[in-house]
Amino acid sequence: MSETQKVGDRPSAGPPPANSVDRYFKISARGSTFAREVRGGFATFFTMAYILVLNPIILGSAKDKFGDQLDTVQLVTATALVAAVMTIIMGVGGNLPLALAAGLGLNAVVAFQIAPLMSWDDAMGLIVLEGLLICVLVVTGLREAVMHAIPQPLKQAISVGIGLFIAFIGFVDAGFVTRIPDVANTTVPVQLGGTGALAGWPILVFCLGVLLTIGLLARKVKGAILISIVTMTIVAIIINEIADIKSWGLTTPKIPDDIVASPDFGLLGDFSLFGAFGEASVITVVLLVFTLILSDFFDTMGTVVGISAEAGLLDEEGKVPNLGRVLLIDGAAAVAGGAASASSSTSYIESAAGVGEGARTGFANLVTGGLFALALFMTPLLTIVPLQAAAPALVAVGFLMMTQVKHIDWDRYEIAIPAFLTIAVMPFTYSITNGIGAGFLAYFLIKTVLGKAKEVHWLLWGTSVLFLIYFAIDPIEQILGVK
Repeated sequence: MSETQKVGDRPSAGPPPANSVDRYFKISARGSTFAREVRGGFATFFTMAYILVLNPIILGSAKDKFGDQLDTVQLVTATALVAAVMTIIMGVGGNLPLALAAGLGLNAVVAFQIAPLMSWDDAMGLIVLEGLLICVLVVTGLREAVMHAIPQPLKQAISVGIGLFIAFIGFVDAGFVTRIPDVANTTVPVQLGGTGALAGWPILVFCLGVLLTIGLLARKVKGAILISIVTMTIVAIIINEIADIKSWGLTTPKIPDDIVASPDFGLLGDFSLFGAFGEASVITVVLLVFTLILSDFFDTMGTVVGISAEAGLLDEEGKVPNLGRVLLIDGAAAVAGGAASASSSTSYIESAAGVGEGARTGFANLVTGGLFALALFMTPLLTIVPLQAAAPALVAVGFLMMTQVKHIDWDRYEIAIPAFLTIAVMPFTYSITNGIGAGFLAYFLIKTVLGKAKEVHWLLWGTSVLFLIYFAIDPIEQILGVK
């Protein structure tokens, strides 16, 4: 692993800043270079560009209470616009290599849980309301205080769990791992390939991409992840031309007929802030907003800590630089996502791909955000990267983040057990929030049974109670008569 790819180590001071841009973003001070930041920005974009396809599919496939559906072209525009603007704002304001876009999981909640209860305008209004409430939590200092109250070993466990999680995402996105259909009458949830064995050209592209990526990393080649993505995209395009392939998944690697496409901004501003209260009961709306806030709150917390730790930016106390601004921008991203009908936007763990390329500052965000802005007009060209070419980056970065496991004291069960649950639950439940919740509850419980409850910060007590409500939301809804 190269010096720019070491995990959990703070970068040593670099040479004096070359110019005002270098000085503002602290590029040299964080041991980075403009070339690394640019490579990192490209890598992050290509590993999360799938959201330009996936978010419109998820939101566009659902109907609201009145049977209305959102326009796919307008959804692509809204998704790209919010990702571009908020990623650039995060780069300039937060100075972290942390890109933002419509959150997966949250968009599914909006599409399949909220929209059927009300109109799309009302559903997006709830997202705006959720974002505003998160901003209030940031302004009051509560969100930042919760992050500072987390013990350092649990922060390291969050980063490790995210590493496994994004590696699992890479395997699943590429089709290397698939869910076994329920009709198979087996308790085994996943399998190798689509049938228990690897088959097909797309899988071969992924496997070759993984081998190429780890080979380049082992050789300490600069730009290893980005080189792999570009190379395997070219290979995929060639294979797609000469082979008979049924499906690549969301993105087919072929040269598009048209390079430029006109954006459609028709969905911008289509939201009703309090309209949901007229379509559903107050209890229902409150529970929906609570679920959105808790998920967004801790998904972001895990992502920010994980990315900062991977980049070596945490200080001696494990604190994230510019945390208040970072969290406020993330909250504003939720507001922007709802206001544009793109669903709640949040920080993306795929930003780790850019960090793996050496990105250490918000300058990388200018590149990633610029590419999303370009995608507004060149979506056909910039969405030809198949998941099989981008997913190897997630597997490689998963390894890089996994190395932080060495910093956890596994001989102290009061730390080791919560850390283990945090790490294990994230990939096994496909949720950063669930992993953090399991770790918090275990930490609180073990400290209590050992007679060390006073060592638990009061904010962790309150957060653990909220997670208990979060995990028990179904029986609570039944008791309250919501269901």
